[in-house]
Amino acid sequence: MKVAVLGAGAIGAYVGAALHQAGVETHLIARGHHLEAIRRHGVRVLSPRGDFTAHPHATDDPAQVGQVDHVFLGLKANGYAAAGPMIEPLLHEATSIIAAQNGIPWWYFHGLPGPYEGYRIESVDPGGTVTAALPLERAIGCVVYAATEIEEPGVIRHLEGTRFSIGEPTGLPTDRCREFSEAMVEGGLKCPVEPDLRKDVWIKLMGNIAFNPISALARATMAGIARHEGTRELVMAMMRETVEVARRVGCDPGVSVERRLAGAEKAGDHKTSTLQDLEKGKPLELDVLLAAVVELADLTGAEVPTLRAIHAVSDLLNESLIP
Repeated sequence: MKVAVLGAGAIGAYVGAALHQAGVETHLIARGHHLEAIRRHGVRVLSPRGDFTAHPHATDDPAQVGQVDHVFLGLKANGYAAAGPMIEPLLHEATSIIAAQNGIPWWYFHGLPGPYEGYRIESVDPGGTVTAALPLERAIGCVVYAATEIEEPGVIRHLEGTRFSIGEPTGLPTDRCREFSEAMVEGGLKCPVEPDLRKDVWIKLMGNIAFNPISALARATMAGIARHEGTRELVMAMMRETVEVARRVGCDPGVSVERRLAGAEKAGDHKTSTLQDLEKGKPLELDVLLAAVVELADLTGAEVPTLRAIHAVSDLLNESLIP
């Protein structure tokens, strides 16, 4: 099996190091000082489960890698539409694209029977540009429950969690999912193949949709947001509205707002990825989190006043960060 990790940042490099440890031919596609450090010293993983160093091949040129069996996509979702030229050299006729993204994926209604089958979510896939870069038939969904960060170039700090749930948009079991799952497990990670990955999408989104934008607006950690009475109530309202939208498109997350809030609070004084991006002056990954759910609320007639308000102010903040 041959795997390319496109976007070998905190999560991508962590997965790539684990796959390399499992004996998989693994190629990391990165850039800048991070790439230089990996080339010189490998990927150093610092983890409560034990530190290790892996030495997969690393490059900034996908053409040097050639065709692979799986592309693990570690890019932020707002970079998907422009990823086509980077992905094309990696593809053969059966290559899968495993997208480890937050929020609502571009493939969400692909292969989903019901009144919205085939619906393209404009805020996620504007003008079909993401589908053009990442063909639907290649997509394998991935919901990440691991937290990592780049401590310094080439050094990944693993904070918690090892689960990477994957699944086909159709929900069917496939050899390509099984193959990738087995390799991840061999590398020391959890990688269940879920028959209904959309449930995982919504469970994780219940937290991301609230904590990520609020953390950027308030410059606060997850625990800080949960401890403050006003923002705690705001989070719960956003979660309730999100669950209502999920149910209207045919998915019940099956997790109470109180339980989901408690789980997020356990993360402690952890900065969300959105707050980290803000501090680095990078555009915020909001379309797949907030804009997508507001769009689905419009589609289904759900009332989401809190989500609309937070989307408006966080979108205004984001405008100041877009070049």
